[in-house]
Amino acid sequence: MNKPLRVALAALLTSAAVLAFTHTAQAAPATATFGKTASWETGYEAKYTITNGTTSTISGWRVEIDMPGGTSVGTYWDTLLTSSGSHYTFANREYNGSIAPGASVTFGFVANGTGNPANCLLNGAPCSGSGTPGTPSTPGNLRVTGTTNSSISVAWNASSGTVTGYRVYEGTTVRSTGSGLSATLGGLATCTSHTYTVKAYNSVGESVASGPVTATTTGCTTPAAGMGAAPYLYEGWGNPPNPQTVMQATGIKTFTMAFILSSGGCNPAWDGTRPLTGGVDQTAINQIRAGGGEVIPSFGGWSGNKLGPNCSTPEALAGAFQSVIDAYGLKAVDADIENTDEFENFTVQDRILNALKIVKQNNPGIKTIVTFGTTTSGPSSTGIRLVNRAAELQTNIDVFTIMPFDFSGGANMYQNTVNASEGLKNALKNAFGWDDATAYRHMGISGMNGLSDQQELTSLDTWRQIRDWANSKQLARLAYWAVNRDRPCPGGGVVSNCSGIDQPEWEFTRITAGFTG
Repeated sequence: MNKPLRVALAALLTSAAVLAFTHTAQAAPATATFGKTASWETGYEAKYTITNGTTSTISGWRVEIDMPGGTSVGTYWDTLLTSSGSHYTFANREYNGSIAPGASVTFGFVANGTGNPANCLLNGAPCSGSGTPGTPSTPGNLRVTGTTNSSISVAWNASSGTVTGYRVYEGTTVRSTGSGLSATLGGLATCTSHTYTVKAYNSVGESVASGPVTATTTGCTTPAAGMGAAPYLYEGWGNPPNPQTVMQATGIKTFTMAFILSSGGCNPAWDGTRPLTGGVDQTAINQIRAGGGEVIPSFGGWSGNKLGPNCSTPEALAGAFQSVIDAYGLKAVDADIENTDEFENFTVQDRILNALKIVKQNNPGIKTIVTFGTTTSGPSSTGIRLVNRAAELQTNIDVFTIMPFDFSGGANMYQNTVNASEGLKNALKNAFGWDDATAYRHMGISGMNGLSDQQELTSLDTWRQIRDWANSKQLARLAYWAVNRDRPCPGGGVVSNCSGIDQPEWEFTRITAGFTG
């Protein structure tokens, strides 16, 4: 090879190396980082730090977040704020819109509630800076718009940037590809649950996945007529009545039987002391079924030794559930996640949810219910966490039931019950992407008849109002604590065998029997 050719070739190779380096080198992204600067029981103070890791000045910024149900943005500073429902958009002020390379700006706000923001976008891209440069922003507000026996329809908001189309994923499998902002996923089995995400794509690559939504196809077999109306009956307390007497007097068909606890370790027993079969509880169940009714055993409650903390794994707890299901051929189970050793212990809370997921997988058609406390405006932060984890773990819970009593509810128990239920609805919509109607159909109310432990009064008229509201929204369940107390004692005391008010015998049960969902 002669010298001129060698020089030309070396120059060409050098140029190629420079081009290759220029193509692969990428500047750091711009990010928006969330942090709490102070917190208290009902809220916190937070700030976002926007850092320009690029080589160009940012001229104007916009940070978008979604707040979970029960949490909202209050006061704010160093930003301009607009909102739509639970979606908040923060924009720069006139004095902090320009961010030089390597520089940062901050803005802050006070949150009313304890939930953390989610789905953060900075100028349409993930706040983490994890998106590939040149790809579209994350599609927003993925939601379920309809279900049939064999399909689920979803829709989402458009991504910014250059968009070729959208792919709907179930796990890592693409279920739909198209250029529109909606899709119908067909060919599904009846009464099956599916979780989807959506990504936008172009010639560069895909966006970060949207938040997930979960939906269940229709056509699920109803366990038994009237199982949504199911007041609690407790054989270990409060002079328990003969259930057939109550059924004949009121028309009620289903009872929630309390409570399955631990008799030591991961071994289930009624109240933790009475045998699983062959005792007074089985006698009551036999009487109910002989009268054409059905039962829903409840695991947990407020007092006693719970199975959740005593069973070491979700599989072991699911086995305890299964032994009760097998003993009675059950169509539904209720997990009353109420006491602090289950409700506020997140390890145990997750164990119960995962156990119910296993139960659902092993018993096609069975209905799973979780029951937990509430504030007057909806689930507490711990209740929100329970709902969100149920969505994340894909537990396919059928009914989320709140207990709107013993929450210092004051005089208007009807309005407080409705407000608490609406708070639950919003939490379910945020967690699962459901519309209002779908959220209502996954909800239940479990009240306390007459006087509560905190002297909150739910009168007969109030309970009738609550029932009518539950019917109007087509809720899935209406219960109360307890049939043992559905008897008059006008002295105002809160005792185990009467309601604390003057009333006809079994009248709360009679009203409950009118719940149709």
